[in-house]
Amino acid sequence: MLQLKSIFLFLSIVLLSTSNEVTISWRNNYKLSWEHFKGQPQKNTDAVAVTASGITFSYSLKHRNSEVIDFTANVEAHFYPEKSWYIKERANQYILAHEQLHFDITELHVRKLRHQISQVKINNFLKKTLDRLHQNSNEELAKMQKLYDTESHNSINTEAQTKWQKFVAKELEKYEAYKSAD
Repeated sequence: MLQLKSIFLFLSIVLLSTSNEVTISWRNNYKLSWEHFKGQPQKNTDAVAVTASGITFSYSLKHRNSEVIDFTANVEAHFYPEKSWYIKERANQYILAHEQLHFDITELHVRKLRHQISQVKINNFLKKTLDRLHQNSNEELAKMQKLYDTESHNSINTEAQTKWQKFVAKELEKYEAYKSAD
């Protein structure tokens, strides 16, 4: 039996993406299709598909004299079509669902980060606090993505895949107040 594998490519983007880089923002009722995967497949790999997604994060601090008095933050989950790819002859809807869940896991960590930011108290250490929250969020995201692929054996273990789908759906619902706008 041909082993089907997928690889998750984690991209942490902190104001580094170019203005003309095409991205897809996560939306509740919008699902990825194979047409979104526009990158060139890697050679010499067992991977069937690669999802490139990540968290974009920016913020602005408002000062009065030398005191921070307010801030705004923007956190989004993005899919990068030009860095995502699949092998047409080996791909199917089941593998696409596995790849979609990688993107959903990215959205879950966006929601968690938004929740954490909503709890932040304004002070003169705000920049350091926000940067630390973002870094921690990216680290947790990378750990969860790796665990997902390990436990689901890159989608081959159907029982684990189903478990992960249910878990992520439950977690997304738990943080629904912080979801990305449609």
